[in-house]
Amino acid sequence: MLAVLLAVVLGTAPVRPVAARRTVQTDPAAWSIDMNHSEVSFRIRHFVTKVRGRFGEWSGTITGDPGDWSTGSVAVVIKSASITTANDRRDADLRSARFFAVDSFPEITFKSTRVEVSGPTVTITGDLTMRGVTKPVVLTGSYLGAAGGKVGFEAATTINRIDFGITWNRAVEGGGVMLGDDVEVSISIEENRQ
Repeated sequence: MLAVLLAVVLGTAPVRPVAARRTVQTDPAAWSIDMNHSEVSFRIRHFVTKVRGRFGEWSGTITGDPGDWSTGSVAVVIKSASITTANDRRDADLRSARFFAVDSFPEITFKSTRVEVSGPTVTITGDLTMRGVTKPVVLTGSYLGAAGGKVGFEAATTINRIDFGITWNRAVEGGGVMLGDDVEVSISIEENRQ
């Protein structure tokens, strides 16, 4: 090895040009959410326990390169009237002006401003709009990987419903209130490459 290096330095050996490394750069792909394998759900305190619910109608796209999600983006549109907690009376109340006011605000939207992936950990920062109010939120969770033309994520955040104008509550006997202010929001998403 030393002899070869000396020969190159002294000019007695032909210098072979080094081939330039090719960098393979892929364009970000668009991924559509597979609604049959995805979910947007929530939990909120009701008296002394938590009630679960979900939204049945929503759609969205994720744009990005599974090799580097740092340039990726997420956009989701949820039909607010599709809220369900498996209780028809409560769901009708949630659709009313006391809560989501679905006639005036038919959509809940989320648009990312930054996507960060470090190993399996994903952090998605963006703007959530609900009842006409837009607030920044941060979802944290896991990038579940890519396989067979699909990618998957799961993430969660906690929002304060009061920040979005959902303020109705009722005092209860013995002190306290019926509903908590914090709402735990979870998403589980499987996407198909478009």
